[in-house]
Amino acid sequence: MKDTNPSRRSRNIGTAKQGHGQNNRMGIPESLYGPAFFEKLGNVVQVVFGGFRILVEATRENSVHACTVEDLITVLKLIPAADLGELNLIVLRQPKRKEEMLNPAWGRLIYAFGFEHNIQPVIILEAVNLTGKITRDKKMSVAGQDEFIRLQQDGHQFSTEKRAYIAPNQLEAVRNTQLYRTLFHEVGHYVEYQQKVFYRPEELDAEEAFYSRRDVYFQIPKQEKELFAHSYADRIARDLQAQGKIPFPRILNDAFLREHGLRKADFDANSCI
Repeated sequence: MKDTNPSRRSRNIGTAKQGHGQNNRMGIPESLYGPAFFEKLGNVVQVVFGGFRILVEATRENSVHACTVEDLITVLKLIPAADLGELNLIVLRQPKRKEEMLNPAWGRLIYAFGFEHNIQPVIILEAVNLTGKITRDKKMSVAGQDEFIRLQQDGHQFSTEKRAYIAPNQLEAVRNTQLYRTLFHEVGHYVEYQQKVFYRPEELDAEEAFYSRRDVYFQIPKQEKELFAHSYADRIARDLQAQGKIPFPRILNDAFLREHGLRKADFDANSCI
């Protein structure tokens, strides 16, 4: 029987069920054919050193790159060359404000990154807003609980609010997360990619095999790939700690910055060069 009660017929007016807000919902603009949002870099300085290329995007007010270029070069040299393979490009990127709200990330591995007419793998580490904060809902998944513990181990100081745990963005804690965990985690993803996708030179139809295995790789459940990357990151961090090679104090030398045309303000919000 058709509902003739006007109040009941109208109960969805102005709500998401009726489509309200669907057209103006916030989202990160994407192009089907142009570069992805993380490939749209602004003012960038390129540093080539020790066999690695590091792109440093200028930061905005109150934001800095927690890992310095010298930090990254020091740690990258500690990673087995076979694990890195063709992965020799790192981007220190300044995310847009909308991206920080909608798609926050410490970093990400991009298997095919477009730069200077080349396509290559890259690890991107995001600048951090020192006036911002980390929020974790009290209702967490098992994976969320594990990550919450890791953040605390990195030095993030959470306070307990009514519905969430909140920590201010602190430079050293963010550096610990990105340099000793995120970087290793993303390399772990690339190690698995190499193991499961790359072909041997003697293979017949090697190119066809590569694309076939790549398609299979991207069908692996995210949880399974995350487990591999976490395991790799934990192992390499544990080994380097046992050898006394990490952690180490933040490296920010004015002479290195000047030599490579870098701004100190991009790494130290209280300074400029």
